[in-house]
Amino acid sequence: MNAPQALSIGRRAAVAGVVFIVLLLVPAFASTYQTQLLTYGLALAIAALGFNLLLGYTGLLSFGHSAFLGAGAYAVAFMMRYLGVSSMELFLLGGVAFSAALAALFGVVCVRHTRIFFAILTLALSQVLWTLAYKFFWITGGTDGIRVPFAKVTLLGGLVSFPGADAFPRFITSYYYYVLVVFAVCAALMWLIVHSPFGKTLQAIRDNETRARFLGVRIWRYRWLVFLVSGIFTGLAGTLWVPLNGIVTPDVLYWPQSGKIVFFAVLGGFRNFFGPVIGAVTFNYLEVYAVALTEYWQLTLGVILIVLVTFLPAGIVGTAVRLTARVKRWREASA
Repeated sequence: MNAPQALSIGRRAAVAGVVFIVLLLVPAFASTYQTQLLTYGLALAIAALGFNLLLGYTGLLSFGHSAFLGAGAYAVAFMMRYLGVSSMELFLLGGVAFSAALAALFGVVCVRHTRIFFAILTLALSQVLWTLAYKFFWITGGTDGIRVPFAKVTLLGGLVSFPGADAFPRFITSYYYYVLVVFAVCAALMWLIVHSPFGKTLQAIRDNETRARFLGVRIWRYRWLVFLVSGIFTGLAGTLWVPLNGIVTPDVLYWPQSGKIVFFAVLGGFRNFFGPVIGAVTFNYLEVYAVALTEYWQLTLGVILIVLVTFLPAGIVGTAVRLTARVKRWREASA
């Protein structure tokens, strides 16, 4: 590693450290509601990281990632209703295992194809799950769903629970820190993945599949592995999302949920590592405030997103990077 690269990595690590410290201070200054919204955003940002590994680094567009988000969510609901589990750590293990099994199965079918065929296959398979969740209502609860009360959830192996009248504010604060730590671990792990030889191979496949095949890369195997990892991250996000939402219904498996995950990447900028993270948090706030402000929130949100995508084609982070580079070049020219 040369000196400029080391300096760049050091700067990024410093920025990430500062952002993490700021996030640690949020509950001290923000209301319970604002802390809850940011917790939602951080959970969805994990799904965005997983999705962007598939789209931004491998070049595969999935319209079926709601399947893995729903797999993680239903794993928590089933474990609480049928097994009496309350530990969040066991929920995480169950959600990861369920989403990994589903991703491994779907991957065998999907990664043999690319482009529009891959996208349609992922969409079709996710819609099959959505239909099953509706039809098997005696298991999934159908449209009534399965409730996951936050008061029954325990953290850190049962050391942290939430009895009493002020349980909800305590839960939001504790769960915010819990999700923040999980998000930080996931972000660090994803950073290592995309900068590893495995990640570089994925980018080679994205840029020139034919050349990568001639170099001896087993394309199918790498695509299946990245599909598996992407599904696990998205399933983990679904697992963390459930205690905040309090209920799991088949809507979590429906195609608009997949569309939201795609928008996370497009809005933030899928060519940048943290772009989808910013996109997920921003989209979450836009949706919540659009719903609160008007009954025509779908129209309002659609117009806002169209304007953002039209005028920020590289996404929020991508546009910011371009503007920073232009300012730097202008200063150098002026000097």
